Amino acid sequence: MARGSSRGPGSSPRRPASSRPSPRARAARSSVLSQVGERAANGWRERLNAARANRRTVRRVGVGVVLLFLVILVAPTLRAYWQQQSDISALRDRVAQQKVTVEKLQSEQARWEDPAYVEQQARTRLKFVKAGEKSYTVLDPVADKRNSKVAHAGESTDPWYDTIWSSMQAADVPANQRR
Repeated sequence: MARGSSRGPGSSPRRPASSRPSPRARAARSSVLSQVGERAANGWRERLNAARANRRTVRRVGVGVVLLFLVILVAPTLRAYWQQQSDISALRDRVAQQKVTVEKLQSEQARWEDPAYVEQQARTRLKFVKAGEKSYTVLDPVADKRNSKVAHAGESTDPWYDTIWSSMQAADVPANQRR
């Protein structure tokens, strides 16, 4: 068997030299191949760009998740801090008010340590007099008439059980029928 003439399984037939493609066909074939190569290159470029954009998206989502976690972690602490600050300011206001009250009470205590003030208060409030002095109480006649009317209106000549019985009878009468 000759080397060039033998064909084994899987071998392709040789083309005759006259069947070579023309230069135009070669140019068309090379332009088709270059377009296919560009498409393949563009496909890879698109895939790389998509992968890069995907990485950016993943990074942005990751940063967003971290920021959200920090907000969730820090928000209760800040709320507690602001609450404590408002409590502190309220307590400071309360302390200032109590200081004013303490100052008033201390000045009143200082007045009560003065024997002349104590004597004056005993005379006016309790109607005390010193030994040998006479106390006079002046009654206002207009005020006396008002007080006597109130005192007489409250007094009754009926026995106590009659008063209770009449109040029980008055309680049984409906409100719209009372005079």
